[in-house]
Amino acid sequence: MSDGPAPRRGPGEPWGGVRPFSIKTKLGALVVIAVLITTGLSVNAVRYQTELRFIMVFSMIATLLVTQFVAHSLTAPLDEMNTVARSISQGDYTRRVKENRRDELGDLAETINLMADELEAQDQQRKELVANVSHELRTPIAGLRAVLENVVDGIAEADPETMRTALKQTERLGRLVETLLDLSRLDSGVVPLRLRRFEVWPYLSGVLKEANMVASARRGMASGSGSHTRTDVHLHLDVSPPELTAHADPERLHQVVANLIDNAIKHSPPHGRVTVKARRGAYPESLELEVLDEGPGIPKSEWHKVFERFNRGAVRRPHGPGSDGGTGLGLAIARWAVDLHGGHIGVAESDRGCRILVTLPGQPSVPS
Repeated sequence: MSDGPAPRRGPGEPWGGVRPFSIKTKLGALVVIAVLITTGLSVNAVRYQTELRFIMVFSMIATLLVTQFVAHSLTAPLDEMNTVARSISQGDYTRRVKENRRDELGDLAETINLMADELEAQDQQRKELVANVSHELRTPIAGLRAVLENVVDGIAEADPETMRTALKQTERLGRLVETLLDLSRLDSGVVPLRLRRFEVWPYLSGVLKEANMVASARRGMASGSGSHTRTDVHLHLDVSPPELTAHADPERLHQVVANLIDNAIKHSPPHGRVTVKARRGAYPESLELEVLDEGPGIPKSEWHKVFERFNRGAVRRPHGPGSDGGTGLGLAIARWAVDLHGGHIGVAESDRGCRILVTLPGQPSVPS
């Protein structure tokens, strides 16, 4: 007989098709043992001519001891389950019940642990959702506030160009609020993508222009958003061919490119250069994007951690002037948006700085 761990089973599924240590079996064994004890003592009483009252006393004591042992084996796990369930009801999802029984209580313990796992996962997803949404809302709110403060203080005129900038940030804020309904579907894995065909050059040019406008608007004002306030970094766009088109969700793609640019600018040296490259992918209207900076780069041992939430890297003093280090959510949001498209995002080899490569599938060809 193997001494290895027993195979995991589903809740309520008996071991090997038959539950040899069920509660019914234990109670039946208790009755049998009690009868055997009484019968054995009665036989001995007849053989040794012992008085009946002594036999009754010994029989009751022996039966009570056996009953106490069986009852303790049944009530002890129930007490533990009650303690764990109370902790879960108070928001502590780290407690678990020991799964060392092969009866109905073992099935119940496994079910409680599965429930705790699900609740813990949902609680973590809720926290991550709040963090992601807060991170995304800071950018348009800070930009809109800066523009309006400049107008109120007389630094800028309320001309059509300034109002268009404010309107664009307001529209961006409205779109982000609308995505809350989409983000709420993350748990079920159903997040709709509004895929459409668009020209890559004007689209990316608008994203880069918006990044510059937001940085200029924020310059000189304190912000704990983690977004850059630098205007010394040059943004360069390289799209080939110039008439390149792609099939994707522009709003989700905006999240990817904006966060990658923001991260690259933070890690750029003074008067550095950030390059955004776009190329045609392997499928019709698929897209390959690269964002390169001239910063210290990312050690290869840290590549697998880059897109984890709240990860800020292990490089000493990685940020240029005007950067507060960020919240460590930007790249995680970028990965989430790329995953929705069924694409891939990762760190690629580079002679200098950091190179992030994004591939979007576009419209894969269907074999005939």
